[in-house]
Amino acid sequence: TAFRASSQRLDHGVVRVDVDFVDLHQVSNTETTEASVKNATYLIEGTSVTLVGGTAESPVAPGSAAKVITTYFGNEASDDLNGDHVPDTAFILTQTSGGSGTFYYVAAALKDGTSYQGTNTVLLGDRIAPQTTEIYDHQIVVNYADRLPGEPMTTLPSVGMSKYLRVRGDATLTEVPRAARPGEHCGGNMSTAAVCGAGYHCAPEPGSQGPFADVGGTCVEN
Repeated sequence: TAFRASSQRLDHGVVRVDVDFVDLHQVSNTETTEASVKNATYLIEGTSVTLVGGTAESPVAPGSAAKVITTYFGNEASDDLNGDHVPDTAFILTQTSGGSGTFYYVAAALKDGTSYQGTNTVLLGDRIAPQTTEIYDHQIVVNYADRLPGEPMTTLPSVGMSKYLRVRGDATLTEVPRAARPGEHCGGNMSTAAVCGAGYHCAPEPGSQGPFADVGGTCVEN
């Protein structure tokens, strides 16, 4: 069993997160085809994992009865991720190893002719609640709910979070700053400052009194 969340933005910037339980066995048993993201190889924590029909199993250690179980969770989004004008797929995997933890990872599958090339994966967290996956300007946006620092794992995840990723030229999936849309704030001196998407640049906001390098600006068309 795992969590799946939906969110609703309320007044004053408050985000409401509703959490449901999901049977991973049912999620993984959807119809598959031979050339599928559910039949590709992905790199999880440095280990190659090949899914067959959306699942993979291996011993935790040689001779161990405990198994590492990797499962296709879903939350797919499809669009071009590597600039070849062919739709690729981003989605979520889960992995368990006999303990209480269920670890969620973002993965990408790059379409290559009639097959898919799996990428490395990026950890979202343990027993989080995925919400949506989107692709904008070649960037993957994964929205999910997590817990506050220090909260016990028995607490349902309720804090809205987002992670932003891109596929680099060597087909490596990497976390990056958020890609700002036209008219949104960009730049500034924060390490997580948003950057403008293709065809746009960050320009000072009219009337801004602060140094552009410190406060940033707004994405405008080139």
